[in-house]
Amino acid sequence: MEKKILDAVNVWQEKAVLDPDLGAELSALSGNEDALTDAFYRNLEFGTAGLRGVIGVGTNRMNLYTVGQATQGLANYIVRHFAPEDRKVAIGYDSRIKSEYFSKNAAAVLAENGVHVYLYPELEPVPCLSYAVRALHCASGIMMTASHNPAKYNGYKVYDITGCQIANEMADEISADIAAIDAFSVPYGDFDSLLAEGKIEYMPEAVYEGFIAEVKKQSVLGKVEIGKDIAIVYTPLNGAGLKPVTRVLKDCGYSNITLVEEQKNPDGNFPTCPYPNPEIYEAMKLGMAYAEKYQASLLLATDPDSDRVGTAVRGHDGSYRLISGNEMGCLLFNYICELRTKNGTMPKNPVAVKSIVSTDMIYKIAEHYGVSVSNVLTGFKFIGNEIARLEREGHPESYIFGFEESYGYLPGTYVRDKDAVATAFLICEMFCYYQGLGISLIDKLSELGEKFGFFKNICLAFSYEGITGAAHMKELMEKFQSGIDKIGESPVLKCEDYTKGLYGLPASAVMKFFLPDGSVIIRPSGTEPKMKVYLSVCGETKEAAEKRAEELKAAVNPMMA
Repeated sequence: MEKKILDAVNVWQEKAVLDPDLGAELSALSGNEDALTDAFYRNLEFGTAGLRGVIGVGTNRMNLYTVGQATQGLANYIVRHFAPEDRKVAIGYDSRIKSEYFSKNAAAVLAENGVHVYLYPELEPVPCLSYAVRALHCASGIMMTASHNPAKYNGYKVYDITGCQIANEMADEISADIAAIDAFSVPYGDFDSLLAEGKIEYMPEAVYEGFIAEVKKQSVLGKVEIGKDIAIVYTPLNGAGLKPVTRVLKDCGYSNITLVEEQKNPDGNFPTCPYPNPEIYEAMKLGMAYAEKYQASLLLATDPDSDRVGTAVRGHDGSYRLISGNEMGCLLFNYICELRTKNGTMPKNPVAVKSIVSTDMIYKIAEHYGVSVSNVLTGFKFIGNEIARLEREGHPESYIFGFEESYGYLPGTYVRDKDAVATAFLICEMFCYYQGLGISLIDKLSELGEKFGFFKNICLAFSYEGITGAAHMKELMEKFQSGIDKIGESPVLKCEDYTKGLYGLPASAVMKFFLPDGSVIIRPSGTEPKMKVYLSVCGETKEAAEKRAEELKAAVNPMMA
């Protein structure tokens, strides 16, 4: 074992005493050089997504001390940039292991630094935290979550004054502070005492009610009447969505809701879906079984921090079909445009925002309705930044929709992160509207294909764990940046290297290769040890597009080995 790693282990054995779980884990790892190396070979990286990592002991893990160190860095930033009366932070957390514990400790560190803290008294979704930052005019916000990662992970998302996840400049400044902080010298105050002194307070109920009210305003029905007696199965995947999603749906007349009992209550172990990501079939499997059992029309699933939503609908033959993130983005965008046009509520210069890896069908729909599209980097903060830009220019009402192919959507400007609560509500509304016209969502997808072309998009993820995995990811990106002539049998017509910063966007590790009938985008994940590959093709028929996408998939797999 390297001396620096051994030295770090010795320091933690001596000083990591505030959380007994850490000492016990360190003792259990004694003699396991590989495990100790992975836990201590680097510091958990702080970036625009904050922190995310495996829960446990070590500098490369999510624990009391790495959270405390990051929080002290954030406190330093706030003290430097904000007057005493403006030093306020909102904190929320989801159902993950130690999320509440980390949140209370972060609150105590901030309070010890003279920063007033508003903490949600129970788990809440990401959009509730984003809303609270704006509603309470906070300098920043923290959300304890690892989104849809497996149970062994937790994370620490940081938000700026606009309620948007922090940009590079703020992240870099906080990161520089963190690097100079001794994690064992951070003032870990007593939460209960600071709460009694009023330096920490629980989030006012009015903030949560304000969020619920804003979600309901995202309806685009106007005076259009719809039936709402559809049978819905809903699962929060043991996360934070249960309370707000069911509240909004029932308040708005969708009362026939069956909950997936095994996934209803918060549980950071995610016993029935080890990878609680509505993008994958395994996470939706139990909900699909419930939908079939109860003959539901619609299945909704929100991820643990309830910023993403997955959907399945019953087909004409009675079987259930999952709707992909790109498909739902197109359905929702078209529905919003259709109803706003019908009701005369389309703004003068409407704008939609999508990530560069999301389907190009959006351009076709937008052109049909006279909507301009902003194309941004992956990460919902860039969609939030576009809303902020529209605000600065004096017409935030121009924004009508934003989405990422990874099941994240935002129909309004009341928050600056993706919102599964509002999206679940809008999906139900859209479903019922089209049902009233005798059209299923599957029928609507076919109709959009006939009108705009049949687009098929596939997202592939390749895992590269540990030190060797990180090195291999670096080698792969260097190979793609050096240039490739073809993918499978398809010639590469053009390459866009976003690492150089294109079209006014910040530099980002993204490569896009244009083929005669589609494109391939490759980028490292910002939150997991993975490379993601996005395949996109357009065909004259659904079958032709699907066949070509599978051929492209087969060509890409060996490239990423």
